[in-house]
Amino acid sequence: MSKVAVSFTHIIKSGEPAFSVLVSRFLLGETFPPSVYLSLVPIIGGCALAAVTELNFNMTGFMGAMISNFAFVLRNIFSKKGMKGKSVSGMNYYACLSLLSLLILTPFAVAVEGPQMWAAGWQKALSEIGPQFIWWVAAQSIFYHLYNQVSYMSLDEISPLTFSVGNTMKRISVIVSSIIIFHTPVQPINALGAAIAILGTFLYSQVSVPYMILRN
Repeated sequence: MSKVAVSFTHIIKSGEPAFSVLVSRFLLGETFPPSVYLSLVPIIGGCALAAVTELNFNMTGFMGAMISNFAFVLRNIFSKKGMKGKSVSGMNYYACLSLLSLLILTPFAVAVEGPQMWAAGWQKALSEIGPQFIWWVAAQSIFYHLYNQVSYMSLDEISPLTFSVGNTMKRISVIVSSIIIFHTPVQPINALGAAIAILGTFLYSQVSVPYMILRN
């Protein structure tokens, strides 16, 4: 998000279902009906169209969004495996993940960056942005945690189809609101690519979830 517009980031991240199918196919050996694979065509095509016509395109930002998709899919796969057959609620499962992530990644963060780099970065942010930077970091931390916590809690309370459709609507709301708030310039063909990708995500949820239910 530091390299490209927020709207462009989420347009690329709407290609998450394509990563999910491909990772499940090549890493887990799972197969899907032709309708699922066909639903990936508008997703990939829409994301590609949006990327080609993006005014603020940046390869680092694009690759970051693609890696985020891959990591998110792996997280979902292993989360489902971890929660399957376990008497652990979604909220508690996410709490365990957060604590373990802190323990595992802290030594790497200290070794790669360290307190001196953190202090320098913090002072630079305060000097360029101002004291409100502290409140923005605090608010973002709270909202990001709540977003992930509610996501895991939702998996316990609603059907997979409802969750998939809600995830699609989330992308739309983030893309539209970020364009309005940040005044991101959007070409008509760029908007068309985003719409095609989101429509493909919705179609994917319609054809894949019934298959998942029958398989389970």
